[in-house]
Amino acid sequence: MKKTERKYKILILGVSGYLGNAIYRELCDYFRTYGTYYTPNPTFEKNKQFFHYNVEEDDIYEILEATKPDIIISALRGNFHAQTIAHAHVAEYALEHGSKIIYLSSANAFDAYSKYPSYETDKTLSHSIYGHFKIKIENMLMRMPKRQVTILRLPMVFGTNCPRIQELKHLISEKEAVEIFPNLIMNVTLDKKVTQQIHYIINRNKSGVFHLGSTDLVHHDEFIKELVGNISASKVPFKQVYTTNEDRYLAVLPKYNTLPKHLQITSEKVLEELLK
Repeated sequence: MKKTERKYKILILGVSGYLGNAIYRELCDYFRTYGTYYTPNPTFEKNKQFFHYNVEEDDIYEILEATKPDIIISALRGNFHAQTIAHAHVAEYALEHGSKIIYLSSANAFDAYSKYPSYETDKTLSHSIYGHFKIKIENMLMRMPKRQVTILRLPMVFGTNCPRIQELKHLISEKEAVEIFPNLIMNVTLDKKVTQQIHYIINRNKSGVFHLGSTDLVHHDEFIKELVGNISASKVPFKQVYTTNEDRYLAVLPKYNTLPKHLQITSEKVLEELLK
């Protein structure tokens, strides 16, 4: 029997972003779902559930007080310093009101570990500014009571008309070379799989760290070549980028916090969905 869904109030920070919007579409029929948007859009402006929010200028506390969310999902983008302050305010609010935070992190939290894939309990370490930032927010949230925080580490996320696919289409139309990384071993996922996984995590009141990548690994160059081959029948130039002479891993594999079989995905399945 399907578990009854409580009418949680959910606030999605960054609902105008690609993934934030996909999460909203998955959850809005089941929960009272609010969102913040930055990019002006008539549809967002008409939606009474959405609030305009500039992370560098506005105080998130006002929106938190207006919506009183049980769950705050952060898919925010923008200035890292401003985001850090915003997340500190979100954490403060959650501690005071018992709200839960679901934070979308990244495989880049491990980009300094190139010799092997990363699992949920591995220590984070990054050489990139983006990875450093993600780790900083993770560490801030992990100081909260465990039941109130869920960290979702994502690999490359694809979808039928996602920014990555649009970029590939643009490069192909402009007859520009598509960059591929022959030594990069990664895992991938689909936007719709991530949103289903988030729905399940909310419904079952799960907390902790989840790695939402495919259960297998794939070479970046092979994956992109197959994708490009489906987008364009004509010959596409590729630019091979070698950041190292050895294989380099950037993959977040699920091992300890695994989700049910129907919520797991393989790289083959991701390609299959994108090639439809």
